[in-house]
Amino acid sequence: MKQKLMVTYRDGMREKNCVLGRKYTLTHSDITGELFLTIGKEYAFDRISSIRDEVLGSFRNDCGLYFYVYVLIDDPTEEGRSSIRNRIFREELPGALSAIRVGDEHLYQADPELDNLPIWVYFDSNEAQWEAYEYYGSLREYRNSQHK
Repeated sequence: MKQKLMVTYRDGMREKNCVLGRKYTLTHSDITGELFLTIGKEYAFDRISSIRDEVLGSFRNDCGLYFYVYVLIDDPTEEGRSSIRNRIFREELPGALSAIRVGDEHLYQADPELDNLPIWVYFDSNEAQWEAYEYYGSLREYRNSQHK
């Protein structure tokens, strides 16, 4: 099933505005399969369900510019599901990164160098075996919607 992507800009973050301070919130509907990408100055916490299966992203400049992604591995509604959520997030993350990249296409057209930025993903968990900070390539690798 091909997923439909709905993009919403908030806080004046329309298309080619600033990179630093730009925050991405990617959520989805299990019923329709639709993906919802909100781009704003703040994360769209109002779009996040109690299941907490969103993907959050932002550009950061700690020791050079990179794209930071955050996912919550721990299940806030049911204990003992971290291994399942870890597997699902890792399977679905390439598609989520592609949705973020494709959803903000105008930004990358305006500044093609952004495609060369590295992606670092933080898998947040209270359990040491699931908590990780990993390199996920560059944004260039996710510029088509063929990732799933």
